[in-house]
Amino acid sequence: MKNYLPIALALTTIAFTSCEDDDPVITDGGTDIEVTAPATYSFERDGESTVSFSGQTTRIQMAQELVSEMSDFDNATLASLSNMFSNEENPFENEDLNASDKSIKSKVAASTDYYAGDASGSATVKAFFEARLADQVNEVFPAQNTVAEAGVAGQIADGESTRYVNAQGFEYNQIVAKGLIGALMIDQALNNYLGTAVLDEATNVEDNDNGVVVEGKSYTNMEHKWDEAFGYLYGNAADAANANATAGTDDNFLNKYLGRVEGDEDFAGIAQEVFDAFKLGRAAIVAGDYELRDEQAEILRTRLSEVVGIRAVYYLQQGKNAIEAGDYGAAFHDLSEGFGFVYSLQFTRNPNTDAPYLSTEEVNAFISQLTADNGLWDVTPETLDAISTAIAAQFDFTVTQAGS
Repeated sequence: MKNYLPIALALTTIAFTSCEDDDPVITDGGTDIEVTAPATYSFERDGESTVSFSGQTTRIQMAQELVSEMSDFDNATLASLSNMFSNEENPFENEDLNASDKSIKSKVAASTDYYAGDASGSATVKAFFEARLADQVNEVFPAQNTVAEAGVAGQIADGESTRYVNAQGFEYNQIVAKGLIGALMIDQALNNYLGTAVLDEATNVEDNDNGVVVEGKSYTNMEHKWDEAFGYLYGNAADAANANATAGTDDNFLNKYLGRVEGDEDFAGIAQEVFDAFKLGRAAIVAGDYELRDEQAEILRTRLSEVVGIRAVYYLQQGKNAIEAGDYGAAFHDLSEGFGFVYSLQFTRNPNTDAPYLSTEEVNAFISQLTADNGLWDVTPETLDAISTAIAAQFDFTVTQAGS
């Protein structure tokens, strides 16, 4: 992938190493500067890696333990779930997570671009997740051995496994898992670390231009911020430098569903496009080419937002199909996942408007339709089609493409 930015520089050639050696190639032919992304997400300064996103890895792993704990009927309590959300009282099995000063809660609905001036909105989102944790303990756990029916929480079979739903047919663990994709991963990556308010904060541009690194580190602050966005997608990969090779298998959040979308022939190539944009944007930072960097951020905002929109429509359509087939267990599972992706739409980022593809008000209207009366027991195929159509209309895909 090559991009060109005209600049006025002396006739020089700057090359860190060859592209095959996984560093960006930057050459100046007098009128153009060419930045070529490395083959992998691998960047070094003075022989030391400059890539760092450990905080993102930590939060992904915390979220995975939290969602798993929501299905532990024998041991989980409201206190244990709440403590996992806020990382208090050493709640995790992984002692490294307990030792961390990071938490899920601190980064939920916490982006600079969307929430720096909206403390109330951020608090509302955090409260949404805390309420679902309480609902799981107070509504679903006591009904573990009850057969679910309209207005009654309990268990329902979907042909593959037993699902545990609330009185409206929703699985709270699915809502939390898919909701965190938007409120944590998407919001932090697209609306925080890929934004100029964070990338160019304070003296970041000057420091990056002059190779001034963070004290005690090998990277500039701008390089690190871009890496943190990368980490919310690839942070749990065993080999992050080659993360696209395992995209879809490294966690149960954004990474998983990028892989699922990639597996749909209508969207094949999206995973490589995303990985390439991360690589080229990082190479552009090394080169001091901020216009090219921002072009890659726009690609990432578009494509990762599409992942959320596509999967929202996919699960709504799969749920509709299951309802029409009379398989309510499968329908409720799909629609619970769909609910979480619909909720996540409010955190997406349209680079043409710098706003979500679907606003919080629009998302809340969809949720009201899904939760009306007896919720999923009463929702109609027509309602699911209408919501799907409204979502797809905001993106560059059709219900047919996303729904199959």
